[in-house]
Amino acid sequence: MGRKSLPADLYLLSKVSKLYYEEELTQQEIALKLHLSRPKVSRLVQQAEKEGIVQITVRPPQGTYPDIEYRLEKKFNLRDVEIIEVLESDNQETVSRELGIAAANYFQRTIQDGDIIGISWGKTLSAMVNALQPMPVNNVHVVQMIGGLGYPEAEVHATSLCRRMTQLLNSKLTLLPAPGIVDNVNVKEAIFTDSHMLRVLEFFARINVAYVGVGAPTPDSVVMRGARIMSQEDVSLLKAKGAVGDIALRFFDCLGQPIISELDERVIGISLEQLKKVDHVIGVTGGPQKHDVVLGAVSGGLIDVLITDLGTARYLLDKPFLQA
Repeated sequence: MGRKSLPADLYLLSKVSKLYYEEELTQQEIALKLHLSRPKVSRLVQQAEKEGIVQITVRPPQGTYPDIEYRLEKKFNLRDVEIIEVLESDNQETVSRELGIAAANYFQRTIQDGDIIGISWGKTLSAMVNALQPMPVNNVHVVQMIGGLGYPEAEVHATSLCRRMTQLLNSKLTLLPAPGIVDNVNVKEAIFTDSHMLRVLEFFARINVAYVGVGAPTPDSVVMRGARIMSQEDVSLLKAKGAVGDIALRFFDCLGQPIISELDERVIGISLEQLKKVDHVIGVTGGPQKHDVVLGAVSGGLIDVLITDLGTARYLLDKPFLQA
């Protein structure tokens, strides 16, 4: 007994699908071969997918995690998530270095002519700048978003980061010529009387892309080393108010809400409110000490794009999304 013939439409769908997906003919070549119109071939290709005759499966390369990235994007309303696997995931220094390299790759594939790029400070962003390659761009402007913190010669210093990035991009540069934190509000008010300082602060509203590290107030954090930036008393007071982390020394709680404190009044740099107005805020952070910090940042909508490690990503998926 012979094989039962397929209905004409199913036969045609199968024929077109085989030619298009397996033989890799163009739709125009299929149209000529089967004596069909080009629009009809296009409709048949689309119909074959809808009917299940063609089933497309995405097989991510080993070491990539698009499913987890997609779930995080949907859960926290993030524009994009990029996850890397770090072999020494329990070593904060290693995580910061590897994330910096991933951020450099993201930077180089997304930078556009005319971008005004804000930079904060920290070890991870320093690793990002170290991994950047010189590249030709037009009319790009780099802006320092927080005053100097720590030793001026340190690689993590905001001024150093901005200068090094500007040299690689051959771009314009606007520095914030002031300490990141001063002794009291009177000193800050005096600095704000300088006309050049005011022009720099006004530039914050023009930033369309910002790269930020997300810090944790731990004893071995950069802000605590040598008590040059913050004292243990400062950190204790912030924790008592519910602080879990900071972006550019602007501290926030587990819901990503700003912590109002006396220290906040002494910081010279972009505020969390101003940062939220930036079109693209890329947070480069992760590691075992940063889980709750990252959770607060994404819960509060402080960043739009997250570049992090696999361990942090899985932690975020396991935790409920709490909003203020």
